[in-house]
Amino acid sequence: MLNKNKPNALKRMPLADLHSHMGGAVAAPILWTLAHEQGIKLPTKNYWDFEKMVTVQKSDLHGMAALDREKYYWTELIQSSPLAMEPAVRQTIGGAYRAHNIVRHEIRYSPMKRNRGGERDLDYIILASINGLERALLEYPEVKAGIILMLDREFSFALNEIIYHKAIKYQPRGIIGIDVAGPLSTKFHMAAYVDLFREAKQRGLGVTIHTGEEGNLKEMALVVQQIEPQRIGHGILAHKDKRLLASLREKNIVLELCPTSNLNIGVIKDIKTMKRVYRTLFTAGIKLTINTDGPEMHGTNLWREYNLLVEHKIFSAKEINGLIKNSFAATFLKK
Repeated sequence: MLNKNKPNALKRMPLADLHSHMGGAVAAPILWTLAHEQGIKLPTKNYWDFEKMVTVQKSDLHGMAALDREKYYWTELIQSSPLAMEPAVRQTIGGAYRAHNIVRHEIRYSPMKRNRGGERDLDYIILASINGLERALLEYPEVKAGIILMLDREFSFALNEIIYHKAIKYQPRGIIGIDVAGPLSTKFHMAAYVDLFREAKQRGLGVTIHTGEEGNLKEMALVVQQIEPQRIGHGILAHKDKRLLASLREKNIVLELCPTSNLNIGVIKDIKTMKRVYRTLFTAGIKLTINTDGPEMHGTNLWREYNLLVEHKIFSAKEINGLIKNSFAATFLKK
């Protein structure tokens, strides 16, 4: 249990991170080495300039489109091979356990953003990540971890459906769920995916969907009413709509909050706004979890996220303990 008089107590607590993108979870020195091992031509030969390329500082960019274009482009390119994915996954899971006692760890990525436009075989990319997962779990038997495969708003339905079928294929090997992410697009229509996501749930995959982070609430309302995923990535805009809050509560849908990421990208402008948004969600009875989004890219870790919330009196130490319990209860990992 978090002791409010010991701000670093979380360093010793078992924690669960349910929302962590591989594109933001691999440390810059590892990305640097992987890029050179693969002969990838980088725009700089200076490591410190490279580190700035793959990390985010507050006000460094604004919105998801800028994040994808300026940061994830490079991290995903460097991870675009089996050679890169196995050590990236292995070291991410092992490092999070050693440094921050993450014992329930769900990592997510889009294999189709790592096959270089069809040059690399998707199965090889996925199997490499699974091999990294299995080796990490062999090294650290205290840890339970799994992989969420991500669909993307940038892709056509046909391409996203391929990713879904890969998730089903490798479900016995540690693929625990599917997600859809990416900046809002007029070419992407969530309504077309209702049957796919509902089928995924029926087949035992966890379903979490990035929605309600920016833009309007129409898509999030559709997701809640027609798909009813177990979890939603971010979902912070729900604080504006009482009916949507009621639906989230009634359907027991869990929100995956990522405080530092929200501030860095600018979807929440400051701590004062964060307190108002998060407290509205909490007071409405929504089950909330706290996550990193991409700890290396955003310069954070899970215990820092919790301590940020305590130090700014967004949540009390007692409430934080409840949020930690929510994460363990909401994981897609088998108990």
